[in-house]
Amino acid sequence: MNKRITTLAGILLVTASLAACGQKETAPTPQPTTPAATASPTASPGAAAGGNAPEGEGSGSQTAQAESLYKAQCIACHGVDMGGGVGPNLQKAGSRLSEADVKNILLNGRGGMPAFKGNLSDTDIQALAAWLAAKK
Repeated sequence: MNKRITTLAGILLVTASLAACGQKETAPTPQPTTPAATASPTASPGAAAGGNAPEGEGSGSQTAQAESLYKAQCIACHGVDMGGGVGPNLQKAGSRLSEADVKNILLNGRGGMPAFKGNLSDTDIQALAAWLAAKK
């Protein structure tokens, strides 16, 4: 009987964690300092390494917009390094999903991920979808 209660409590905890994923925060959460976080706001990951942005990364401003959106909306579930956690690993999302697939998931949600339709503008969703789809 105690094992069932413990299992049920664990399931409820995981469900509550997934439900909170992607919710807008009421106060900004301090972000850990990483090399990517200390790069200039318009620098792409490729530019920070001294080279050009990888093909498909988009313009510097779109990349900066997408990185900012990721930090504000996605980092809690997908991790600082995009390596996953509550949500799946997104480091190579573009090798599994097309830009249209990513956009559809952002708009409508999937599994434990909430829909961002109505929470993010079409421009924000497009920027984030293009940026994630370029991760190969």
